[in-house]
Formats: sequence, structure tokens, C-alpha cells
Amino acid sequence: MPDSRTSAQDIDRVASALAACLPALNRSLDRRVARDFPKPKPPEGQLALLRFVSQQEGATVREAADALLMRPNNVSALVSQLTEKGLLERRRDAGDMRIAHLFPTSRAQRELAEVRRLEGEHISRALQSLTDGEMDALGSAVGALNSLARHLHPAPAPE
Repeated sequence: MPDSRTSAQDIDRVASALAACLPALNRSLDRRVARDFPKPKPPEGQLALLRFVSQQEGATVREAADALLMRPNNVSALVSQLTEKGLLERRRDAGDMRIAHLFPTSRAQRELAEVRRLEGEHISRALQSLTDGEMDALGSAVGALNSLARHLHPAPAPE
């Protein structure tokens, strides 16, 4: 629950600053990783799906779509692209042949590990340029940003 002393004006100022800063931060990191990735880096949508499937092996297209806030037909298209590239494997459900379970290939795991390594390097390098006060503020903000992300994530649509 926000502090009742926080004014609506302060909330609007922080909201506006975050809405401007977070996408810029993400784009900057994405560009640096793409520059250093040894081959063409998969687009962010493909990476998001690979990250999800790596954490939730055997997930279905519907589960991935719900988690990633995407339409199932868009996730299905990403699955087809990633399968063609040898990064994702589809396995038919034994009980319902219409359902496919998704698994990352070993190549996908390696490429994800490389992306994560590069992201970590670039963020660490940038953090080293900050003052102690800025580092403390960011450290304190991480929990609040995670909480904000949970509040912004919509509830799953009813079946």
C-alpha cells in the first residue's frame, strides 16, 4: 500500500519517469547485447518465449501466451520460427494430440546463457560507473520494481 503522504503529483511524476526510463534502459541493453552476440541475436519476442520455456519446460502455447501477455496465435508463430531455427522442440501431448508441449533445445540453452552473460556484463559495467548513493538507491528500488511488475501484470483471463 503506498504511503498516504505520497501526493498524486509525486506518483504521476514517478510514473512518467519510469514509463520513459524503463523502455530506454531495455532498448540500450538490447542493442549492446545484439552488438556483442556472436550471431544475429533472436528478437526480443523469441527470447522472451525461450526464457519462459527454459523455466517452464513442457509448457503449452496457451500457457506461454498467458505468461507473456501475448495472443496464442502470435506465440504459435514464434514457436514455428524457433522450431525451424532448431531452438525449440514441440512434443505432442499423449492424451490430446492437438496440444504440443514446448522444450528448448540444447542450442537454445546455450544461446540464452550467452545472452544472459552479456546482459550481466553490460549491466555490471554500467553499475560500476554509479556513485555509492546511486547504487544504494537502485538496490532499494529492485524490490519495489518487482512489486510494481506484479501489480501491473493482469490476472489471467477466465477460461
